[in-house]
Amino acid sequence: MADPNPLLLQSEYEAPKLVKRLPSLDDTIEQCIGNFGWTQFFQATLVSFAWFFDAQQTFISVFTDAEPKWHCTASLSNSTCKNICEISRDSWDWDLPAYTSIISEWSLECAGSIITGLPASSFFLGCLAGGFVLATLADSSLGRKNMLVLSCMFMSLTGILTALSTNVWMYTALRFISGFGRATIGTCALVLSTEQVGKKWRGNVGIIGFICFTIGFLSLPGVAYLIRGSSWRLLYLWTCVPSAFYSVFLYFLVRESPRWLYVKGRKEEFAETLRSIAAPANQSSLTQSFFGRCVEWEEESQETDMYSAMKILLQKSWAFQRLMAVMVVAFGVGMIYYGMPLGLGNLDFDLYWSVTLNALSEFPASFLTFFLIEKLDRKVSVLGLALLSGICSVACVLVRWKMMQIGLELVSFFSACAAFDVVLIYTLELFPTCVRNSAVSMVRQALVFGGVFSPVLVAAGRKNGLLSYGVFGVTISVCGFFVVCLPETRGRIFCDTMDEEERKNDAIGNGVDNV
Repeated sequence: MADPNPLLLQSEYEAPKLVKRLPSLDDTIEQCIGNFGWTQFFQATLVSFAWFFDAQQTFISVFTDAEPKWHCTASLSNSTCKNICEISRDSWDWDLPAYTSIISEWSLECAGSIITGLPASSFFLGCLAGGFVLATLADSSLGRKNMLVLSCMFMSLTGILTALSTNVWMYTALRFISGFGRATIGTCALVLSTEQVGKKWRGNVGIIGFICFTIGFLSLPGVAYLIRGSSWRLLYLWTCVPSAFYSVFLYFLVRESPRWLYVKGRKEEFAETLRSIAAPANQSSLTQSFFGRCVEWEEESQETDMYSAMKILLQKSWAFQRLMAVMVVAFGVGMIYYGMPLGLGNLDFDLYWSVTLNALSEFPASFLTFFLIEKLDRKVSVLGLALLSGICSVACVLVRWKMMQIGLELVSFFSACAAFDVVLIYTLELFPTCVRNSAVSMVRQALVFGGVFSPVLVAAGRKNGLLSYGVFGVTISVCGFFVVCLPETRGRIFCDTMDEEERKNDAIGNGVDNV
């Protein structure tokens, strides 16, 4: 699912504990910008469109790394003409030109699942590495805008270079670098777009990002279909060249987050940014004296970056247990969420249509979660969705009727998408404000880590579907049971500090060990 889920936003940006009874920075910014206007809509949409290109690069290997169809050219029996690796090369040929996929161009059809799945796995490994190394740059030196621009440009240029690859090893290395560079796109786009609007509109702005991600995923089979029969390299060029131009427009047209500017002491830029995005009715109130009053705002400094937050989480046994349990659940969800689209070529169904249907299924999954989340128990929802996804995943390789097969696959992917959303929302509710963002980042890393194994399993599943969809189903089902180690959080008020969370645990249960 696309990371920009509107339900994650309100709790992530709660005002910190104030030192004195003054308006918070959130209140100040909301008073300045007023109602949601066209300027803010343009800024939020332009920033959120980064998700469009991010989705394309995440799932592009569905087409570029697919094993093409082939046929026997010699007079062979049906039993003999089944395994491409057991007949001579002059006895068979590809249905399409060899340059349509890296498998056929570099003769990887008999290379084994580890080699054929390595490029896609390296992309997710790069995402993991980039997530840890680049995690705090948007909060510290670079800022949200610059980090987003650099990430998009880095991903775009690396994708263009990927089209020049001459062998699978060069291709794998460039995919790793691409994943490393794009690791912060989702977080930066989400934070930057929502910090430019008032709290009332953050959920709506989050939906823009979600729509852009899904449309990006949905556009991929369309582009691939238009250039079918052409080189796989064109797919990278068609998706990365527009992304590079988008990065340039982003740099010149988007404003930095006013909140980040203020926290970093850049008050003049803070004032200029507010004037540029404020509603027309509020322009007259943005006087020098008004900004002079804003300087009085202070907040209690807290260590909130990922590394210091991890130290806090490790020191509290209850917090560490919660984090490990929810990360295991996320690992299982991530494996099936990222793996299912990659494995669609293994099913007896048209690849272009199956990818399109999977992309479309993200819409109802997210909207269902959005409208029902207040009525759903977290533990029951996650476990139920995980089991439904797992059962359907295993079943889709056991049936032979292709319509039933794709139907079960869609139900499995739909359930994984919904579980994706609920797990992230659940994570927000499990941890106090001082470590919440970092806990969510760690859970997102666990989701990506699940995706690391998916391409290798998909490659193995080309010969035996149970090695891909079967393993996916068992993994998400087993991991889903770890949710029983977590407390129920529906309807609970959010805590700001670790001590406050511990006191609430004591009040609800019989101590922090029993939450």
